[in-house]
Amino acid sequence: MEILEIWSWVFLALYVIVMLILGHIGMRRVKGADDFATARSGYGPVVLALAFTSTVASGATFLGIPGLAYSYGLPVLWYIAGYPVAVYLGVWLCHKLVGRSGMRLGSRSIPEYLGDRYQSAGLRIVTAVFTLILLVYLAGQMVAGIVMFEMMLGLSSSWALGITTIVLLIYLVLGGAHADLLTDSMQGFLMLLLALGITFLFLFGVGTDGGLGEVIKSLRNQDIEMVGALHGGNSIFGSPWAVIAIFVAHVPLGLMPHVANKLWAIKDEQSRNRFILLALIFGIALPAIGLGGLLARAVLGDVLIGQDGAANAALPALFIALMPAWLAALLGIAILAAVMSTADGLVIATSQVFANDLYRRTYAPLWHSDLDEQAVDRNALVISRWTTLVAMFFAATIAWISLDRNIALLTWIAIGGMTAALAGPMILGAVWKGVTRQGAIWGFICGAGTFIIAHTGVVSGDWFTGTFLSGPGEWFANQAPNPFACATIADIVSVSVTFIISKVSQALPEEHVSRIFETSG
Repeated sequence: MEILEIWSWVFLALYVIVMLILGHIGMRRVKGADDFATARSGYGPVVLALAFTSTVASGATFLGIPGLAYSYGLPVLWYIAGYPVAVYLGVWLCHKLVGRSGMRLGSRSIPEYLGDRYQSAGLRIVTAVFTLILLVYLAGQMVAGIVMFEMMLGLSSSWALGITTIVLLIYLVLGGAHADLLTDSMQGFLMLLLALGITFLFLFGVGTDGGLGEVIKSLRNQDIEMVGALHGGNSIFGSPWAVIAIFVAHVPLGLMPHVANKLWAIKDEQSRNRFILLALIFGIALPAIGLGGLLARAVLGDVLIGQDGAANAALPALFIALMPAWLAALLGIAILAAVMSTADGLVIATSQVFANDLYRRTYAPLWHSDLDEQAVDRNALVISRWTTLVAMFFAATIAWISLDRNIALLTWIAIGGMTAALAGPMILGAVWKGVTRQGAIWGFICGAGTFIIAHTGVVSGDWFTGTFLSGPGEWFANQAPNPFACATIADIVSVSVTFIISKVSQALPEEHVSRIFETSG
């Protein structure tokens, strides 16, 4: 066994021990299904901001974005700089309404919140079922875990996947949202330290002979496109539209089910603004990890190009090349923390689809009406823990067949669909009181449907040849490989449909709308 693998096993063991301790603490704090799902009013702004930021960042930020930077160079800076600003713009627009009204309504999940916000059981069920697309997002985090375990521990893909799954399962089944928040806050702190360290390495060009200037020179010598404002050979960074799409697509990201439910864990109303400010500061810092991909390309050359999924390993490969074995192993665990911090939130959100949205709010009122609230709550807690196991199994299966995909682009198969569906009901619904039940439902369906149609490439430009739609049709078909462009188009559709249908459909009761938008407590 090589020295790197020995150090990696040592740090992994320490990491797992800490995660299990935090999971046990979380278990002791769980008083019922609501606590398992939300940890309602349980944490202050610093802990919550670290947890929130680390959940948003994910393995896509710590492996996928460096992989894109390694492949395409400086144009990826648009992604690094743009996405945190967009995410926290969306959170800023919605956090007070979603946080306050969700607390008043007693919401445990985003599907439940939307159902109560628009007085629609149908919207709750549709949102809950569609939330299962997050299993693809979870699979992306598990692929990131596999990459780390393969490189740092010398494990095969199957063993790497197994360990990733088991570590997550143990502490989440124990402590639910409490374990999620406690572990995510610690992991967020590690991720911040790593991001600052990577920024230092990049700015001083560590590993090259001439500092930052040598890094840029190396990129230029390898491919002139890598030092331009745009990368003409790639649809994701190849045009101003593509750059705008990156920003717009990320605006609803902070309202994803596994992220937005953390807004209900804030201890008190006075802490809410501090939480948003801290989350913004942390959120802007974390994507700087992508600079490591640029440095990796300058130091390592193009050795990872041409191998399916190999660019995902750019950052750990850089650590191995530049650092002593013990430090490379320690930094590898920090990347693993990024993977776990998003994966655990996704598992909790998925478990609540079955335990809360489908059982407690849909099945129990119809067929368990003879049970008291405490009995229903106990059943929901049991379902939460068992469905955590089931969700991990299906996500692991998806991860196994997706090993050759870029992690950032794999996760956006799920993110794009979910954010597009939520854009109308959540974003427009947070700033305009006029959104109706029908507007929200059709905005959700049309946003999700548009993303699926656009990103799957089922529309061919040939369909429009010889018609006045030839140009627009070909342009739309060409967006298929770019998940950000597809999500932006779908976001626009979701908001537009929500607005138009709301203008011509029955308004919600004025008393209910006033309660939702009430500014006190």
